[in-house]
Amino acid sequence: MFPAAFTRNVAAAWGEAGRDWLAGLPATLDAVARDWRLTVGAPYELSFNWVAPARRADGTPAVLKLGVPSAADQSHEAAALSLFAGAGAAALLDRDEDRGALLLERVEPGHTLRTLVAEHDERATAVLIDTMRRLHRPAPPGLACAELTSYRDDFAAHLRRFPGDGPIPRRLVERAAGLFDELCASAERRVVLHGDLHHENVLAGTREPWLAIDPHGLLGDPGYEVGAVLYNPFDGDEPVLDLLPARIEQFADGLDMPIERVVAWGFVQAVLSEVWDAQGDDWAPGQALDVALSLQPRLS
Repeated sequence: MFPAAFTRNVAAAWGEAGRDWLAGLPATLDAVARDWRLTVGAPYELSFNWVAPARRADGTPAVLKLGVPSAADQSHEAAALSLFAGAGAAALLDRDEDRGALLLERVEPGHTLRTLVAEHDERATAVLIDTMRRLHRPAPPGLACAELTSYRDDFAAHLRRFPGDGPIPRRLVERAAGLFDELCASAERRVVLHGDLHHENVLAGTREPWLAIDPHGLLGDPGYEVGAVLYNPFDGDEPVLDLLPARIEQFADGLDMPIERVVAWGFVQAVLSEVWDAQGDDWAPGQALDVALSLQPRLS
């Protein structure tokens, strides 16, 4: 009933809870669609959540997103979207925490910011800078988002799992872990972050020209946000390494951030991306590692 890769992802991420959720997903979908009076279309390409276009009873287009109810990621996403309130990001239309359901604004026409990269990377970066400036704001007390500092545990877990010099050069992981702590400790501001802002997570809209989707919902240093952009897009022919110097300068200028800090966060998050990927059984060095190695000589 579900794509094999989707079921593997869910089971690997949430174990028995994930398998139980998959078994009950058809019934959950029917119940949510009935209660919210939705007509639901065929799902999009699935990774860890069930996501599909939907239409409300009044004809309003929407997107239905179902996930494992116990997954913290979904509550973090909902908290961030509630705070953003549609300003620079897709709006959260409804939420059922017990059933792991989010109803989201459907962003149309919906092509990604990646369409600008090949010929207008400077314009694409300007859109990302504007999006960051709009989304980043102080967190109100009690906001249910994750702390950026919790990611230090991922570096530590990787170093324990791989005591030798592989699969990622150990010196890179140790340097990134140390810099991560330094950058978090020296942050002058603590803001709400999208947490995974890059070209594929910004869509062309009609309500606003560009809207962010799929936030991770983090609290921390705004400089973290630039990291994912510097190694993306990562599965195409875009000359990402050639674009690095101009992107770094543009982010430093547009975000009023020291260029050394942009470089450091780019290095840290590129290594962290590879650390996360190395948790899987089929890991192979990727573009993020190339970016980390390219940025390493520029670290102060």
